[in-house]
Formats: sequence, structure tokens, C-alpha cells
Amino acid sequence: MPDQILYSVVARQTVVLAEFSLVQGNANLVAHRILDKLPSEDSRVSYTQERHVFHVLVHHGLAFVCMAEEAFGRRIPFAFLDDIRDKFLSAYGPEAAQYAVAYEYNTEFSSVLHQRMRYFANDPNADAINRVRGGVAEVKNIMVENIEKVLERGERIELLVDKTDHLQSESFAFKRDASRMKKKMWWTNVRWIAVLAVVVLIIIYVVIAIVCSPTFQC
Repeated sequence: MPDQILYSVVARQTVVLAEFSLVQGNANLVAHRILDKLPSEDSRVSYTQERHVFHVLVHHGLAFVCMAEEAFGRRIPFAFLDDIRDKFLSAYGPEAAQYAVAYEYNTEFSSVLHQRMRYFANDPNADAINRVRGGVAEVKNIMVENIEKVLERGERIELLVDKTDHLQSESFAFKRDASRMKKKMWWTNVRWIAVLAVVVLIIIYVVIAIVCSPTFQC
């Protein structure tokens, strides 16, 4: 299973506007605690939590957050955050987001989050595009802190991540796609056989017509 982005959320301060998760657990609760402690000014920061990292992009009062596996690095997660920021603002605009109620855009935008999470996890072009944009140099300046920095003194949150359902859904998707491909190939073969049969019949007809006549009077 490749390293990937497991959870993402778009929020205005602590008001969640849209979110999506590939895993079960309490990633959303940890993210909501982070949202409660974020500065209001534009910033980029990463908070480490054992083997996972919460990457945060604050832009004009809106927070774009994702949780990824630590081995995934920072370059691609922040390219993902830049991407969903642009798509979110293009779809709804900064003004509408300032007055939206909780989860107002979840029905529409959660599917966008899902699609872009899969894209940035699996498509090598995602990293190539980020390199062209100069994202590599920009990531070097991102502050990295332990998640305990945003919690109250003595407080501790244990991040729980269960990938079981995700693995099962991925397995189901693979089997479904394989079945579709097998069926598609079967129909393609049937079509080619039908075309070949028609061609053979035409050739036989032409030969007989030449030897005898179009009315088959030999």
C-alpha cells in the first residue's frame, strides 16, 4: 500500500466546511483540535503525531488541513493543499466561505477532496507539477512541530487510525475493475469475431459471384 494522504478538511477557524477520510479513527478530532489553536495569519506548518503528520495551510482566514503518513514527506501534501485551496476558492469564492455554516460544502466538495487525495497519492505527475511550480524550495521553509505544541499543557491525544475498511474497499475496487476489464475484453473479442465472420462471408460471396454469378447459377 503506497504512502498517501489519509484525511483532509477545509475549515473557517473551527467551522468545518468540508472533509473526507480514507480511514476510520479519530483523525478528524485531532484535526479539529489543531484548528482551534491555529493562528489567524497566513501560514504553513506541519504537526507530527507518531507515524503521521498533519499539514496545515492557512489562507485568508481559511484553513486547509490534511493528514498523511510521515514517510510521504511534506512536498506532495502541501502541493495537495495548494490544489484544494485553488479549487475551493474557484468553486465558492472567499466571500461565500466567510458566511458558510458547518459542512455547507461537504456534499459537493468532499468528493473533490477524495479525488484529489487519490490523485496526489498515485499519479507521478502530481509531484512533477509541484516541482515546476517551485514547491520544493518553498517546503524547506515550513515549520515542523510536535502536535503537543498546540495542546494544553499535560493534555494528550492518541491518534487512532484504522485502515481496515480502506483496504477492504480498495480490494473490492480492484476486483470490480478487474471484472469490468475482463467483461470489456470479452465483448471486444466477440465484436472482432463477428467482424471477421462478416468479412469471411463477404469474401465467400464475392468468390462465388465471380465463379458463378450474383444469382449463384453455376
